[in-house]
Amino acid sequence: MKNRILIVGGTGFIGFHLSKSLIESNFIYSISRQNPKKIRKVNGVKYISCDIYKKNNLKKKLKSLKFDYVINLGGNIDHSNKMQTLNSHFFGCKNLVDYFKNKNLKLFIQIGSSLEYGKKKPPHFEFTKCFPNAHYGKSKLRSTKYILKCNKKKPFPFVILRLYQIYGPNQSVNRLIPIIISSCLKNKKFDCSSGKQVRDFLYIDDLIILLHKIINSKTKLKGIFNVGSGKPIQVKKIINLIRKKIKKGFPQFGRIKLRKDEVEKYYPDLKKVTKSINWKAKTSLNSGINKTIAFYK
Repeated sequence: MKNRILIVGGTGFIGFHLSKSLIESNFIYSISRQNPKKIRKVNGVKYISCDIYKKNNLKKKLKSLKFDYVINLGGNIDHSNKMQTLNSHFFGCKNLVDYFKNKNLKLFIQIGSSLEYGKKKPPHFEFTKCFPNAHYGKSKLRSTKYILKCNKKKPFPFVILRLYQIYGPNQSVNRLIPIIISSCLKNKKFDCSSGKQVRDFLYIDDLIILLHKIINSKTKLKGIFNVGSGKPIQVKKIINLIRKKIKKGFPQFGRIKLRKDEVEKYYPDLKKVTKSINWKAKTSLNSGINKTIAFYK
């Protein structure tokens, strides 16, 4: 029997890949504020235009629909405005949880963020105390705390995935790896930070496999899980790897200062997701970068 799955933010980078992978064996609905661009539209998906921050509008749009799974990928990708970030990433999530907590869902999957940990030294564990210093991280942590609070009052089936750096084809062009690829393809000089930051980069296909495993799990999963490749790397090495593959481009290291809220080293401990869900990233950085470059060429 097909599951009925609601993907909030289904026209975004992750939502597009997830919709495409699930549509053959499930009924997929997608909520977004705008109609999908052609490049991110998946045949068979039923698109609902709605801003999840607007509670009454959300209720009206969902009133006649029933779902087995809800996957919340919603929220602005521009985090420069504090109130807009809070509205889309916290109040939007709160409205979804309030609506679905008594709807007999099989599972509510909240996409959290590594930035919830803030300035804590890595590796980050799921039980690590969080001290986020960026608007986005603070909003995501408020969502996490709200879900935990609701679950404490009345058991609620949820999983929170704290994602690290996800990359791959069809990602927004203002993200790190697409920016580097685009700059190298243009064979021009481009300014960079020192590149000493250490990050964990996970290829999109590996995340999609994890989400499938969670949806199809016969074991009842619950709680917070870190999600990454388990192979942290300096940003400078990523830039040089892309440049070497494209054989173009001139990165100017040290021209951009680190943001005030930027942390130099950021990577997870993945024992919990490996043990509980039997998942581990399979795509090497070399392979993932090759596939991503091929898309943008």
